[in-house]
Amino acid sequence: MPAITGDQYIKRIDQLQSNVWIDGKQVTGNISEHPAFKGIMKSQAALYDLQHDSSLIEVMTYPSPLTGDRVSLSFLQPKSKEDLVKRREMAQQWAKLNNGLMGRSPDYMNTALTAFASSINFLKGKENCYPENLKAYYEFVRENDLSLTHTFIDPQVNRSKYYVELDDEPVAACIVGQNEEGIIIKGAKLLATQGGITDEILVMSASWNTDEKFGFAFSLPCNTEGLKFVCRASFVGGDSQFDYPLSSRFEEIDSMVVFDNVLVPWSRVFYCNNIEVSNTFVNHSAFQSLTLHQVVARQIIKTEFILGVALAIVETINISEFVHVQDKISEIIVALETMKAFLIKSEIEAEIDEYGVMRPDIHTLKVAINVYPKIYPRFTEIIQLLGASGLINIPSETAFHSELRGDLDQYLQSKAHNAEDRIKIFRLAWDLTMSSFGTRQTIYERFFFGDPAKLSGQLFNSYNKEPYLERVLNMLKIE
Repeated sequence: MPAITGDQYIKRIDQLQSNVWIDGKQVTGNISEHPAFKGIMKSQAALYDLQHDSSLIEVMTYPSPLTGDRVSLSFLQPKSKEDLVKRREMAQQWAKLNNGLMGRSPDYMNTALTAFASSINFLKGKENCYPENLKAYYEFVRENDLSLTHTFIDPQVNRSKYYVELDDEPVAACIVGQNEEGIIIKGAKLLATQGGITDEILVMSASWNTDEKFGFAFSLPCNTEGLKFVCRASFVGGDSQFDYPLSSRFEEIDSMVVFDNVLVPWSRVFYCNNIEVSNTFVNHSAFQSLTLHQVVARQIIKTEFILGVALAIVETINISEFVHVQDKISEIIVALETMKAFLIKSEIEAEIDEYGVMRPDIHTLKVAINVYPKIYPRFTEIIQLLGASGLINIPSETAFHSELRGDLDQYLQSKAHNAEDRIKIFRLAWDLTMSSFGTRQTIYERFFFGDPAKLSGQLFNSYNKEPYLERVLNMLKIE
């Protein structure tokens, strides 16, 4: 099957009837019609439809190495710098449909799986490792254009370095048994974004544990027996795109994944009972390089959108002449151009790895993901400072269709727009920075690739600092 359409995506997810819970209730019927999921599924469907836009066919797809059918370009294993440019253009074309607000658009997990599959030689010859399964799975997902969610993180019970579970009943998902059919998993994992609205889930242990039972990686259909998605409260404010212009369309929702003695067939196991591989494969593989390349590409589109929102506020209430306003807008511009520079530099300094894959420069991308979690909260602050009380006085769509319309038209107009259009802009800014959806976006970008302090530590420890120290010592003739 070549690249799918949006309609095929929705029908496939509805037919799965995965075990999804929200607000203490199990979702029944078509999940695409549930208030918490219908907006994001429609937006996801639009992404799949873009693959069939005749003007973008070369941007969004490429011929499958197996069949020649057009498949998503997010599965392309880059062999050249030109391939990285293609991947960037594809990711940004998709991101423009949601202004970078969908952090788990299909290309992210497609990229992650592609990165792992491109590094399968690392698994060859190692105990309890099945690289052939990973290669077959990558091809299966690519050829069927399956949507994926994933979960890597253990429940936030105890973040001590030396926390060990002693109870017989596990909290963090682990291997509790195995038989001729496969391994058996019990416990829970976080934080599956889009949990329950994808075809499959990729599960990996990334906790740096020392117990072999936590060393695994596998995949499963989302409707597998014993698998349950427990969603947080929805941040969809309502159906109205006037009142909730972002959350009504792009609320991806996050979930805890519960494994109740789930049997994982051997054909779906990539490695197990090998804590050394579990603790090293993610970092050794092309995962960080390729996924961060996709992430930064998306964040650039998101920053462009944020700049547009800020400019809309400035233009609406005519505050561009103020120096402090110009300074705030310039902050966003500087951030935007900085992120663009990081991405291009990572491509220019890309190198072929030992497996023949062109990896964008990881140090440049690590700098980028150290910068963005710090500047994104500032974007939120800037929009709040620019909008001021205008972000609070934002009547609803219903109010504009009531007998209050005359008062609203008179007293909420602006220099550049009538009252209704002015409120549309301010409600957009509010949904981006102040609603539950907007504050989740800030948390999401703060912790997208982990604890910012740990990211800084990883950069410090991996960056080649010696040449700069040597230069100073040589100048001073210090040995």
